[in-house]
Amino acid sequence: MLQLLRKLRFFLLKSVVYRRYEIGPGFYCGLGIKIWAKNSIKIGKNFYMGMGSIIESDAVIGDNVIWGNRVALIGKYDHHYQQIGSTIREASAVRDKNYNWKGLHLMTVIENDVWVGYGSILMSGITIGEGSIIAAGSVVTKNIEPYSIYGGVPATKIANRFNDEQDLQQHLKIVHSKYLSERKINYQNFR
Repeated sequence: MLQLLRKLRFFLLKSVVYRRYEIGPGFYCGLGIKIWAKNSIKIGKNFYMGMGSIIESDAVIGDNVIWGNRVALIGKYDHHYQQIGSTIREASAVRDKNYNWKGLHLMTVIENDVWVGYGSILMSGITIGEGSIIAAGSVVTKNIEPYSIYGGVPATKIANRFNDEQDLQQHLKIVHSKYLSERKINYQNFR
């Protein structure tokens, strides 16, 4: 019964609440999530979004991506803080219909096989390379190299995901052969 209720919840979220966005099969989300974008969000297969996580930016998220609880993807320019004669609170914001300041065309790209740890903050306009790991509590302000581990505030590279190039190549061979026939997201089409 619990499985049936869970499937119904995910179906309603994908088909009703977040129907304006493209969400692939295998979508799983914890309670209290929020998804919003000015223009578009495209989520691949098997996306796991932990409890209390939010997306508030245009984004392309690949296949087999997992987010811990309370992960936030937020805009860098959500409020026109340089608007002369207005306090930040009164200034135009990205959610306003006539907003025409910075950040309107920033696309965040999270490639396949990425793990974002608990409480991390991802700023809009970045690319997190395939196979990467973001340590819990990190603030990501710049692009992340594929198959690497980043952490801290701001996030910096800690290590490579695999011990050596041979392990990485063996992993890629197995993973790519496993998913060769499946659709791949062309991230360039969404920038």
